[in-house]
Amino acid sequence: MTSVPSLPLLTVDNAVATITLNRPAHRNRLEDADLQELLRHFERINHDTSIKVMVLQANTQGQKRPVFSAGYHVGGFDGETHDPAFFQKIPDALASLRPLTVCALNGSVYGGATDLLMACDLRLGLKGAELRMPAVALGLHYYPSGLQRYVALLGLALTQRAFLTARALPLEALAQQGLFEALCEPEDFDITLQKLVQDLRQLAPLSAETTKASLTEFAQGQSEEWLQKVREREALTSQSADFAEGRLAFLEKRQPQFKRC
Repeated sequence: MTSVPSLPLLTVDNAVATITLNRPAHRNRLEDADLQELLRHFERINHDTSIKVMVLQANTQGQKRPVFSAGYHVGGFDGETHDPAFFQKIPDALASLRPLTVCALNGSVYGGATDLLMACDLRLGLKGAELRMPAVALGLHYYPSGLQRYVALLGLALTQRAFLTARALPLEALAQQGLFEALCEPEDFDITLQKLVQDLRQLAPLSAETTKASLTEFAQGQSEEWLQKVREREALTSQSADFAEGRLAFLEKRQPQFKRC
């Protein structure tokens, strides 16, 4: 992979979309152009129903200590066209993506980029890496959906540690809260990611996508409207050809062939 800084890269292969943050010389900081590109990638992924899994990773080539992302470029806050509410759109869009999403956290993560981690469905982490949320140290109050994701995933106490001390937290402390599918040594990271993605690719896509949507909405708070929507999704999957195929494959002890219908 090239180490020349560029916008986030998107590749699609065998039902898996991979987005790679690609400013390694600047610790993969997120500039406004990167955020706009991420939104374009998300839109393309949502519209391509052949994509079952999206992986978010970073180019850490040439870094002494791998950094997934240093967060939003501080200089961007001073721009004449800066929109304080714009950054929130990116993790919100990531959280609502149609396919299953995996954050391959192959380095430390800081600032707003930590919410990209939280917005994914599943996460792998690199042993020895850290997370730091410096918003309060910079004089900034974080946006609502980001706070909600933090508390939902880490609980109140660990979220308070992250925000109210602004200290770096080792990923091992977050792993104790179940945030990561696994924490990996560098030499094991890629193979562990490949195995996870392969498992996700084999799930029934209609069931996976609707269950993901229901779980995300549940974390945001229940309502009668939400319960009705969940019942409709349950009925949809229970009557689907994929469910019939899944039952038959189980009885025949073979890998099911799902068609998202």
